[in-house]
Amino acid sequence: MRQIIKHSELFGGLAEEHLDEIEKIAVKKNYKRGEPIFFEGDPGTGFYMVISGKVKIFKMSLSGKEQILHIFGPGEPFGEVPVFHDQPFPANATALEKSSLIFFSRKDFVEIVHTMPSLVMNMLAVLSMRLRRFTTQIENLSLKEVPERLAGYLLYLTEEQGNTQTVKLQISKGQLASLLGTIPETLSRIFARMSDEGLIRVEGKTISLLDLKGLEKKT
Repeated sequence: MRQIIKHSELFGGLAEEHLDEIEKIAVKKNYKRGEPIFFEGDPGTGFYMVISGKVKIFKMSLSGKEQILHIFGPGEPFGEVPVFHDQPFPANATALEKSSLIFFSRKDFVEIVHTMPSLVMNMLAVLSMRLRRFTTQIENLSLKEVPERLAGYLLYLTEEQGNTQTVKLQISKGQLASLLGTIPETLSRIFARMSDEGLIRVEGKTISLLDLKGLEKKT
């Protein structure tokens, strides 16, 4: 748990004595695959950080349609916004697979923040990056067609995974469809079309990017 905290974007660069204080308020929690972590409207009593596994943040429409907002993996915090304005969680969180998380209570964390100015700067950096991601996602969902969204996501994975030749989907294609604001059948057709066009080759969750320039033209 200490290593995850130390190397996370939120706590990276803090002095060892500060990390000691952070670790004192860290509570480890385990969740089964598909187990809810919190629901939209629940009191924002604290926030979480992923040790292992994956967590999806999503909204549900009145008709029951799910829209995934983000998927978080090891070292990433989530649910941290309520820590600052003491408001309910604005979305739902569920473990996509067996996951271990760290929980930081709002009360304990706020007390520590006052003694660590560098932690405040880290928090601002994380929130700024999160805002950019959501801005891009809103732009994609409202202004771009699904093929453009998929091409943009595959190019994003090349940066995240550091490989421009192949990328590996960390989520199911059904979850990817939800993340891109479409349905699995439509996503499958677009994968097939991109394969026929010689842009990609799909082998399970591994996708070879055969024509990066062609993908970039689609974004």
